[in-house]
Parts: sequence; structure tokens; C-alpha cells
Amino acid sequence: MPTVTPPWTYTLQLPHDLRAPGIARATLRTVLAAHDLAELTPTAELLAAELLANAHLHTTGPYALRLRSADAGGLRVGVWDTDPRVPPGFVPADGVVLVVPPDEDAENGRGLHLVRACADRWGAAEVGAGKVLWAECR
Repeated sequence: MPTVTPPWTYTLQLPHDLRAPGIARATLRTVLAAHDLAELTPTAELLAAELLANAHLHTTGPYALRLRSADAGGLRVGVWDTDPRVPPGFVPADGVVLVVPPDEDAENGRGLHLVRACADRWGAAEVGAGKVLWAECR
């Protein structure tokens, strides 16, 4: 007889500290192992790393890692931060995603492109005085 796994959610509040993204990735690995989703670890960790780096680099306040179960044994990785502005190219404008590639010699600007390329679904939502960027993997 098949078992039904109830939905679950974890939120890790993080200070604006250089060690916070590493702590968040370690937490993500632990949560995935506890829910028998270790096979999602490489993709989920990449998604989390890029979203966490974006929050750390582009805000000055605290941020949070949000993990929750998704349909069909998947995972939604979200990162909340205090800046309400959604990065260009991360949400559709009039049904079209405006992708602005970084300059060839740019040292950054590729993270959200990686998220869109590796995630099964992705998006953003305004939450309180900030936003959540999220990505799902299965």
C-alpha cells in the first residue's frame, strides 16, 4: 500500500554574514537527507547557492532560506530578502522573460541564468517588505 508523505516546510533565518550561505547549504543537505530526497542535493544546492548569493550581495539586511515539499517528490527552494525589487529577467514581463546576458568578461550576473536553466519551475513573489525568489527541482 502506498504511503502519503505530508507536505513539509522549513525556514532558516539568516543574518547578513559571510558564513550564512554555507550554513544554509548545510541545512539544505540535512533536510533533503531526512526526507529521503538526497538525489536532489546537487541541483537543489546549486539553486540555493545562487539565490542565497543574490540575497547576500544585493541586500544589507537579513535573509531566509525556505524549503518546502513540492508535487511529485520535488522541492521548492526559496530565498526571502528585504529588497522588494525582483531582478530583471527573473519574472516574465507581459508573458516574455527578458533575459539580459552579462558582458563576456563580467565577473558576476550569471547566477539567475543558472537558476532558470537548472530549475523545473522558478519565480518570484512579494512578501511583506521584501520578496522571495524561488525555484523547484524534481
